[in-house]
Amino acid sequence: METKSGEEARGRHPLSLFELSGVVVSSVMGRVEKEVWALPGPILKGILPLLNIYYLERIEETAMKKGLSTQPIWCKLWFDIMKTRPSRLESIKCWRKKFLETFFSNVLRGILDVSSHQRLNDPCFLPLLYTSQHVTQLTIYNMLEGISELMAEHNQDVLDRLAVSLKSLTFRHLLPTTQSARQLLSLFLHRLIHHGAVDHLSMYSWPDPDPALLTLILKMSAGVWHPGKAPVNQETCCHMCRKKSINQSLELEHKPLWTSSTQFHSSAAGQCSDKDLNSEKMVPLVSQESMAGFENAVDLASINSETLKDPVDCGLGCSSPQRRTQATSSGREHADVASLSCSVSKTSQCDPSLKTPQKRCKATTGKSHSCRKTGKAPIDSEDLYDFVFAVGREEQEKALSNKRKLGAGKSPADCFSAPSELSSGSSTPCAAEARPVGITSLKSAGHFRSVTTLEVFSIPLTRNTCQMLGNLLSSWVSLETLVLTLNGLGLGIFNILAGLRALSRHSDYSLRVVRISDMFSHVPCMNLVHSFLRAVPLLQTLLVSFDLKTAPEWNRSEDSWDMLFLQEEIPEGNLEQLEIRFPREPLQTSHLVPVLKASRSLQSLSLDSVAISCPQEVGLLLRALKEYSPNLKKLSFHDVNLSGHSKEVLLLLQDPVLQEITFSFCRLFEKCTTDLFSEIINVVKKNSSLTTLRIPGNRLGNHRLVALADIFSEDSVCSICHLDLSSNCIKPDGLLEFAKKLEGYIAQCREQIKFTKLCLYQNWLDQDAATAQEALWRLKAICSVVSDTWDASQAFADYISVM
Repeated sequence: METKSGEEARGRHPLSLFELSGVVVSSVMGRVEKEVWALPGPILKGILPLLNIYYLERIEETAMKKGLSTQPIWCKLWFDIMKTRPSRLESIKCWRKKFLETFFSNVLRGILDVSSHQRLNDPCFLPLLYTSQHVTQLTIYNMLEGISELMAEHNQDVLDRLAVSLKSLTFRHLLPTTQSARQLLSLFLHRLIHHGAVDHLSMYSWPDPDPALLTLILKMSAGVWHPGKAPVNQETCCHMCRKKSINQSLELEHKPLWTSSTQFHSSAAGQCSDKDLNSEKMVPLVSQESMAGFENAVDLASINSETLKDPVDCGLGCSSPQRRTQATSSGREHADVASLSCSVSKTSQCDPSLKTPQKRCKATTGKSHSCRKTGKAPIDSEDLYDFVFAVGREEQEKALSNKRKLGAGKSPADCFSAPSELSSGSSTPCAAEARPVGITSLKSAGHFRSVTTLEVFSIPLTRNTCQMLGNLLSSWVSLETLVLTLNGLGLGIFNILAGLRALSRHSDYSLRVVRISDMFSHVPCMNLVHSFLRAVPLLQTLLVSFDLKTAPEWNRSEDSWDMLFLQEEIPEGNLEQLEIRFPREPLQTSHLVPVLKASRSLQSLSLDSVAISCPQEVGLLLRALKEYSPNLKKLSFHDVNLSGHSKEVLLLLQDPVLQEITFSFCRLFEKCTTDLFSEIINVVKKNSSLTTLRIPGNRLGNHRLVALADIFSEDSVCSICHLDLSSNCIKPDGLLEFAKKLEGYIAQCREQIKFTKLCLYQNWLDQDAATAQEALWRLKAICSVVSDTWDASQAFADYISVM
């Protein structure tokens, strides 16, 4: 190895004796590692670039103590081995973490061979095991590649390390999978979410989602998991559950056999003869964790029987033997993925004692989680679920039948009020009556962990899926951020709202951020904003964004929308950030005022693609903002025609509270005269609170760009740090003149000018490369410049081609 390394190095350039020694030392690091760590900094600096990735990672702390940085080495390794350029939008703070995280993912997926590069291959280290401690983000692709590898017995330590380090899990471009693959995925998610540290789960780009797989991921993310016979079968149970089961068994040894929680006393137990006990189907003692997330027995049954059931039947909530047979033969995969099966066992269907649960007796042993029947095999933990689903089924079906009859004539708008079946367990009418004697409450002391952030991008969600998600949301108290983007929700948005309304009834719910964006809107945006704020009063960030409206849905009941939603009062809340993208709806300040009144702590407001049908609306908006939003710091307009509202623009620019103002593609200078532009510059010069000004896509041009430099003149008190001039038809000669003028002002009063960042994306800088390069060189000496190599001629040709 030493000879080969020396020959390769010598082939590139003649090596000094010190460099040859470094090559030899790096090849025998396994024997001299501690001695190398003790070397002086100057000598160690020459050895670092020669180490393989494993020893380079191990020596990191020692190098830092000696004042040495390994970041340039990791960066070079990235470009030499990964051979890809990181995204322009990605801010890489640590190249070591970036490299090792990508290395782990590529080795796991089989697209990187460690034997292909000498610095990746070392027989003393297992690549997956050693780099897993640095993995905080992991992406699973296509056919769930890599999961079977991670779930293998020899990679148990890798999975345990991931459970500690992994914070974000992403699924991209998933394809339909087999039942065995889904079972592995279930155990994988159980380990990383329920017993791990994953807080952020995302799903991207799934044009035709497999309902079974999608349901599995969503339920596991919500902390819902029923592994079938896993609590009884210690071989298939994960070792974390096994350990907890043992601890619970030890605790039970010190407790009396019959406790008050079972609602049995010794005298009551004595009333049951041995014959009665033997004739009853015993209910086993099941771990609280396997039933986590439900307030009572009815909640558990409701989630399973109604989650994926359409108004007719979808075969997932089978109650009769005939339907269960059909689900087994035709939709087995869909039934198996429902993490809490709601099928009733044959024994429980035939046992008449289920119809009179008050007479049931519960027999347990203090040292075991399973129950014994005389002369019969042990009863598995699924029997408890079978019993629970049978109990209260009759009353539940009656209630649902009555609700369907009452709701048969309802319009989709009526779904904004949360139906009782989506409500929390405490509000279920038959909760108390449905709980049988001898069965403890299913409200668990410790839920399975659930993620705090759920993001679903570009995945169509059917009405049934939205109903299931709404059911999960209704008790997902740990969820802090919900992002649904391009999901084709349609009227399914009502199910989401109903679930959120039920969630807000939990005093400890954590949801603070909701982002809903889609192509088509079935409801006016302001109506949805009102509904979300009423459903979740503690929201801090709300984004509602739609590109187009479905005219037929609106035209038939547009008046009724206003009657239903805009007259109901919005409770005072904690909203700090509000973003609305209108599908070219007209601005109606009267609909926005109730939102502003209820959101006194609002700090950021963004209005996108709104039409100004009445000139007075902009003035009314400004007055409303001044009256109801005294703490507003950020205001953004995008694709809003403000060419005829110069007076309002001036008022905003001189606002003493606003710190960030954005006029993006607002045709701001379309009708702007020279005098008006001078007035704008004077207003900005006198505003000391404004730190960020974004005016992309407003046809600024060269002559206005040069004049804009005056905001940094000697008599200016402006505090602008960030200036965005993207897509403003700026040419190289104008940019150079702007740079020279700015240099002059900075030379006069450098201490007063706080300018730090300039954005110049998509300008016409390709027309004269030399002049543009000189201008950028001058500007980079003043501030951080962000630009691109945009081809203006090609962009114009593309624009013409699609006209």
